[in-house]
Amino acid sequence: MTTVPRPARPSRAAEAQEGVKDLIVRRGLIAGDPLPTESELMEELHVSRNSIREALKALQAVGIVDIRHGFGMFVGRMSLAGLVDELTFHSRITLQNGANHLAHLIDIREILESGLVVRLIELGPDADLTPVAEVMARMESEAQAGLVSPETDRLFHDLLYRPLGNPLVTTLLGAFWDVYYQLRDALGAPDEPAADVARRHREIYAAVLAGDRAAAQVAVKAHFLGVRNRAARIEG
Repeated sequence: MTTVPRPARPSRAAEAQEGVKDLIVRRGLIAGDPLPTESELMEELHVSRNSIREALKALQAVGIVDIRHGFGMFVGRMSLAGLVDELTFHSRITLQNGANHLAHLIDIREILESGLVVRLIELGPDADLTPVAEVMARMESEAQAGLVSPETDRLFHDLLYRPLGNPLVTTLLGAFWDVYYQLRDALGAPDEPAADVARRHREIYAAVLAGDRAAAQVAVKAHFLGVRNRAARIEG
């Protein structure tokens, strides 16, 4: 007769993690709200101080808990910092094997933005793109000086999709940008002239203003061509 092994019992620290998350949900706490003290959590969850500290440390690592020394503990704000570190690390080590995770990441971002511009166009007059016009003017001014800054490029994409009212878009695109930034030394200088960088952004902006879905998606694809070239250069 075959004995079926019993599943391993979760550690007390793992149980404490689930207990803290359940407490946050039950009390209807949101990001920035204060959490009970260590002692209060020990009493409520019936676990030791070591288990609570281990649990809080793990929850802090994934952004669920924000520990501010001297101030207390709070419900954390959503962050993809852990994902950024992992993507950056694996993008670096896969280069040693002739692969390039960064190129795959660019694929995902292009697919995402190709869909986002369509959603943006569907908003019609409800989409206020005035801030985008301002950053577009700034980008073209930088291009005339010979270099479009990464900060201006990032701001363009951030402001372009802000009318969608989806904070996850900003967070996710920001994570992609953070990976690019951490790999900036490997990426090297952009291949495209600054004037071309500005022009490609202008084409996206103009297509959205015109409500032309096909042109907007073509412009997004053309924009990512320069980023792909930089990634391919690493691969080579």
